[in-house]
Amino acid sequence: MAEDMYSVEQVAERLGLHVRTVRGYIRSGRLRAVRIGKQYRIAARDLAALTGGTAPVTAPGPVGPVEVSSIVRIDGVDQVAADRLGTLVQAGAATRHDPGPPLRLQTMYDDERNRMTLVILGDPTATADLLRLVDSVLDGVLDDGARP
Repeated sequence: MAEDMYSVEQVAERLGLHVRTVRGYIRSGRLRAVRIGKQYRIAARDLAALTGGTAPVTAPGPVGPVEVSSIVRIDGVDQVAADRLGTLVQAGAATRHDPGPPLRLQTMYDDERNRMTLVILGDPTATADLLRLVDSVLDGVLDDGARP
């Protein structure tokens, strides 16, 4: 029965390393490999020896949840408009239709600079939807010639 052989690229992907790092391991003798033409091949047992395991390394599983963070600064906003926009954004974040974890949202207002800051943390799709809501509200306000 033939033993599994991996390319440098496959080993790099499995270990989460850069291809150059794997090649460096081979050149330094840290990882045994066979050179076939201009390419290296690494046996499953040699890969297991490098990782300290006894069985071949399996491919990585599915990626866990992805979270994004967004910071939105809105200048030239008075306290009343900031409160109204904050309420709208909080409602938009709370009334999502997808079953994912809730968005985390923080609103801040700076009286001295007339600046509102929104910090949004959560699922990329839900965050994008909320950012579109903020954009559409601000576009509507700016089209009227006034700031929020």
